[in-house]
Amino acid sequence: MTFKPAHLLLALIAVSAAPAFAQNLAVVNGKAIPTSRVEEAVKQLVAAGQAQDNPQTRLAIKEELIAREVLMQEAIKQGYDKKPEVRAALDNARQSIVVNQLAREYIQKNPVTDAEIKAEYDRFKAQTGDKEYHVRHILLDTEADANAVIGKIKAGAKFEELAKQSKDTGTANNGGDLDWATPSSFPPEFAAGFTGLQKGGVTEKPVKTANGFHVIKLDDTRAAKLPSLEEVKPQIQDALAQKKLTDYRDQMVKKAKVQ
Repeated sequence: MTFKPAHLLLALIAVSAAPAFAQNLAVVNGKAIPTSRVEEAVKQLVAAGQAQDNPQTRLAIKEELIAREVLMQEAIKQGYDKKPEVRAALDNARQSIVVNQLAREYIQKNPVTDAEIKAEYDRFKAQTGDKEYHVRHILLDTEADANAVIGKIKAGAKFEELAKQSKDTGTANNGGDLDWATPSSFPPEFAAGFTGLQKGGVTEKPVKTANGFHVIKLDDTRAAKLPSLEEVKPQIQDALAQKKLTDYRDQMVKKAKVQ
């Protein structure tokens, strides 16, 4: 026969003999508050960087949970839980909690793979391109006004001076400077207006967008400084997870009988 060490045997006896209320944080007017609520609150606060797991934090949480239970009991006593607006809020909260749990478990069962992240990163790189462009622009209301500005530039006028009449008030006083950016940062028609220019060149014709007519100048180009896959992996993972959830939701809506 094999005997357990004395301390282990005593521990087992202590656990089996422990009263049921040991699992409770406190009992308020006969209503138990489970200790698990403290553990969950501590976990959430620590994960969010809002607190450390120490006795002070746990005491503060305990006091808050007890106070909340006291107020909850008083609110029920006064009938607040029966009010229509409270019932509606509780229904909404319940729905959010249940749906969020469904979403979490769906992603756990259908996780974003490294292959999916790499494919999305490659798509991002292809869309962004390998060049950054330093461009300036002058925004005008009409095509005629834009053509007039182009004519003045061809006659020797300085682009930066003419930019003062730009309708883009954010860049009018700094020579129309839009700083360094990739073509994908702009509307497609705007990007098409400068990607074919030579360094120092100005568009021969006004470029029309939803904002008006643009005269664009290309100051320079350089190799794009794209973040590495490791740098953007968390953001890509979150975005793909959100897309999976959106697709799942859309599929469920399509299958549902909505009248």
